[in-house]
Amino acid sequence: MIPELGHFALILALLMALVLAVFPMVGSLNNTPGWVAVARPAAFGQFTFLLIAFACLVNAFLVNDFSVTYVAQHGNTKLPNIYKVSAVWGAHEGSLLLWAFILGGWTLAVALFARSLPDEMLGRVLSVMGMVSIGFLSFMLFTSNPFARTFPVPTEGRDLNPLLQDFGLAIHPPMLYMGYVGLSVAFSFAIAALIGGKLDTSWARWSRPWTTVAWVFLTIGITLGSWWAYYELGWGGWWFWDPVENASFMPWLVATALIHSLAVTEKRGAFKRWTVLLALLAFSLSLLGTFLVRSGVLTSVHSFAADPARGLYILVFLCIVIGGSLALYAWRAPDVSSGGSFNVLSRETLLLGNNLLLVVITAFILLGTLAPLIYDALGWGKISVGFPWFNTMFIIFTPFLVLLMGLGPLTRWKHHDAADLLRQFRIALLVSICAGVLAALPVFKEGSAYAGLAVMLSVWLVTTLFLSLRRRLSYRRGVAAILKDFSARGSGSYYGMLLAHFGVAVFTIGVTFVTLYDIEKDIRMAPGEEVELAGYTFRFDGVESVPGPNYQADRGTIRVFRQDREITTLTPEKRTYLVQTKPMTEAGIDAGFTRDIYVSLGEALGGGSWSLRLYYKPFVRWIWLGGILIALGGILAAFDKRYRLAVNRKVMASPATPKDKLATQGQT
Repeated sequence: MIPELGHFALILALLMALVLAVFPMVGSLNNTPGWVAVARPAAFGQFTFLLIAFACLVNAFLVNDFSVTYVAQHGNTKLPNIYKVSAVWGAHEGSLLLWAFILGGWTLAVALFARSLPDEMLGRVLSVMGMVSIGFLSFMLFTSNPFARTFPVPTEGRDLNPLLQDFGLAIHPPMLYMGYVGLSVAFSFAIAALIGGKLDTSWARWSRPWTTVAWVFLTIGITLGSWWAYYELGWGGWWFWDPVENASFMPWLVATALIHSLAVTEKRGAFKRWTVLLALLAFSLSLLGTFLVRSGVLTSVHSFAADPARGLYILVFLCIVIGGSLALYAWRAPDVSSGGSFNVLSRETLLLGNNLLLVVITAFILLGTLAPLIYDALGWGKISVGFPWFNTMFIIFTPFLVLLMGLGPLTRWKHHDAADLLRQFRIALLVSICAGVLAALPVFKEGSAYAGLAVMLSVWLVTTLFLSLRRRLSYRRGVAAILKDFSARGSGSYYGMLLAHFGVAVFTIGVTFVTLYDIEKDIRMAPGEEVELAGYTFRFDGVESVPGPNYQADRGTIRVFRQDREITTLTPEKRTYLVQTKPMTEAGIDAGFTRDIYVSLGEALGGGSWSLRLYYKPFVRWIWLGGILIALGGILAAFDKRYRLAVNRKVMASPATPKDKLATQGQT
């Protein structure tokens, strides 16, 4: 009866979500504190029942309960336990339960840790999150019940998709969902502020750490997904511009704009309406990603379902959320004051430029992702939008984005003298131009100019960050004062910004160099044969059959030499799973700080010969190193000491004093 217990827990969670959505909202509108007070216990109750339901489904997989349809479709007795647990979110119904469970967790976190919020505001925020929960729980219970039974009960399950039987895919979806769903917190704060008609700086301060944490999870999830695609799919790529990859990247771009816009709204009281619109857009794009993954309208290796009925439900839900939130925005936004004024040359202007570029990039990605669908629906024929479109777009916009990223930390709020700013960044500009020219000079061939541009942009970013740090620390006398600055209130945001922007510089170098100077060779090799690639000698020693827990593998052995010295031995595999018999590739990779050597095993060609694909990938690890640094920067910013202090509500709502403004001059 455990699956029935899980199903019943989902029903109770839906009832708790209904209570959470209705009573606190009505109580905040008609000034009934008792109804508002229902918010916290309802959030706790909803999370408790979702936890029970999630645990019941995990148990069904661990005990191989194939009477549950979902377990029979995606479980197997020989599946290792770690993948039995990850199979819970390995397909549509279970991943939807994970989404609802994480949403319940975020709701509980807001209820527990947002104690500085006025009760009315907290009640509205939790109520909006309850409304979102209603949509997903109803979708699950009425169209996608993970606890549905099957009869007769099969003796064995169909097994988890072999692509998902990997540690990277065991942790990638939860991280991504933590980001997707976490953006509902920013959305809920924005809706609550619109309903209350109080779009002052306090709501930006309240929502900023929550938004940053969600953005960190989304960054980690996207980075993990790229890393998984690189080593698991066997073709050596780290990003394919797949529709579902784009569906995760678009909310990340808008969330990046949002956290910068929230900084301006909190510190200067500007961009209020724009910030609210970004919060609405970020979560709406998360829901759009859900629609793309689960509707079947676009083909992707990451898709969970292709059921038009389910897609229609999500589309209706998407229209309600986006349409309702934009209608509320159109009603309330005109009454919002414009906030603090600023001159053309100011940090506000540069951050606004940053925001606009990120939104424009998002719009181009959205157009490229949906264009095939739009053309097909209008009867204009079939089109494919791929690498040339997306890569050209980024080549055009990235230099302007990086230029603004470098100038932002050097520029003052409200107004900055042009001559003074030029005096500050002229050294950085000169150094970056020289570095770019030197990087482009050694090799006069196609692509060298792009390498020079990438180096110039990265050096520009790093040198401007150094100048910003030097200016900040110049006001601190002595080592003790400098060390004290690292733990001071507001320092987390500043140093988080430095680390994240440095991560962008590292990422830029990695992407450019692996794209331009990647070397690939497809070759037929027999045991004992050798081949040269990028100064390395690859010797093929043959293939042996190796049994796995639920698969049979052909494992190749390739010894790699450089100048007659053995560097490494690679063992790529071709796996055939016992239930789902399609072959899977496991690449052999020798990872290095400045290069990867990558070998993928192809097909047997007879006589002991095999087809192999050899790669030399310079600086590819810098892509994920950059992603890690960006995420660490976000963590530093999210846990800034000022967000952990118990601040008097009146103080939070009041404008900053001149002294406060001076203290936060260098923060972003």
